[in-house]
This record gives sequence, structure tokens and C-alpha cells, in this order.
Amino acid sequence: MPACELVIFDCDGTLMDSERIAAEVEVDALKPYGATLTVAEFEARFSGTSSEVVKTTMEAELGRALPEDHIPKMREAMKQRLWREVKAMPGAQEMLDHLDQPRCIASNADMEKLKIELTRGELWDRFRPYVFSAYEIEGESKPAPDLFLHAAKELEVAPAACVVVEDSVAGVTGAAAAGMRVIGFTGGSHAHRGLADELTEAGAITVVSKLTDVPAVIEALSAWDDTGNL
Repeated sequence: MPACELVIFDCDGTLMDSERIAAEVEVDALKPYGATLTVAEFEARFSGTSSEVVKTTMEAELGRALPEDHIPKMREAMKQRLWREVKAMPGAQEMLDHLDQPRCIASNADMEKLKIELTRGELWDRFRPYVFSAYEIEGESKPAPDLFLHAAKELEVAPAACVVVEDSVAGVTGAAAAGMRVIGFTGGSHAHRGLADELTEAGAITVVSKLTDVPAVIEALSAWDDTGNL
């Protein structure tokens, strides 16, 4: 296996402990239209997907169209809560201090949301300008590979030389489809029992529950040869 030349991070649920907040806002926004999803059910079904996917899926299940302003209103409520409450994932700063490789972010979130939460977590300046949103590229959002391939192209790194850190099945699926090695992450407050197995089944080659373990795992991956031996 080639040495790692670029580490691509998801944001929500990986660098920022934001998925629980997002799920609570989404669930509350759907309740007036008859949705009975719990926060845990929402996290299990929609973690890592876009608001547009959530809206389309729920419209089909509810048998009705949601208002045109559903997503804008929900996003505004979410951004307000994120600004008040969101925190960086434990160990994020320490992990970055020990990471030798170039890094970037590839997220399904819109850029305004990313800047709000990364600024709150004091991570924005550690990644900019290499923060990529699915809303600002040509192609599909995760679980498609397009966003990951875009990030690799922008930093002029071959997909096989990239390692992705992801907390969702959608993200792992997309990164694996892009031909990248994936480290699954289960340290967020939204992580449910069985998530590690789900990430492995989706294509993660290993799973960690602490971000501070990531540099050592990447070093080990870079030392593996093509047969998987050190």
C-alpha cells in the first residue's frame, strides 16, 4: 500500500461532536408534519446524509410534500444551536498536533454551517482553505465518491494515497468507492451500539473510538505492504 500523503476528515460526528444536535433539530422540524422518528432512529438512518436526502425520504414515507422553506428554516435553527452548543470532538486538537500529513475536510454540510462549527471548535484556521463542501462541487454528495475525489484532485494526491476518517456508513461507502483507505470513527456522542461493525461492513479497514489514535493508525497503514504485512 502507498504511504499516506493526505488525510481527509469528515466534519460532523468526526471532528465536531455535532450529529446529536443536528438530529434533534431535524426531528423537531419534522414533527409538525406527522413524523414520529426518535433522535436515535434519525441518527441510525440518516447520519452522514444531506438534508435533501432526508426531505425526499420523509416526503415519501409521510405521503406528502414538505413546505419549500422546510430546509432553510431547519438550517437556520440548526446553525443557531450549533453556535451556542457545539464542541470539537475530544482529542481533535491533540490529534492534529501529531499528524504529519497534509489534511483537509470533505463534508456534505454547506459551507456556512461548516465555518460556524469549525470556528466554534477552533479548527477552522487549522484546515482552511482546504474545506470542501458537497454543495460547492460538481457531482453527488456522499455516499457517492465525488466529494472525496474532488478533494484529492484539489490537493494533487492520488486516491490510493489518501486516508479518510469517517463516522458514517454513507461517508465510508463513498470513500471506499473512491479507492481510498478508510478509518471508521465511533467516538461521537451519537455513536450507537453496532456502529463499528456497520462501518467495517461499509469498507473501513479499521475503527477507532479516539481521535488521538488516528496518527498511529495512519503510520501503521503506511508501513503495510501490498500483502497487508508490516
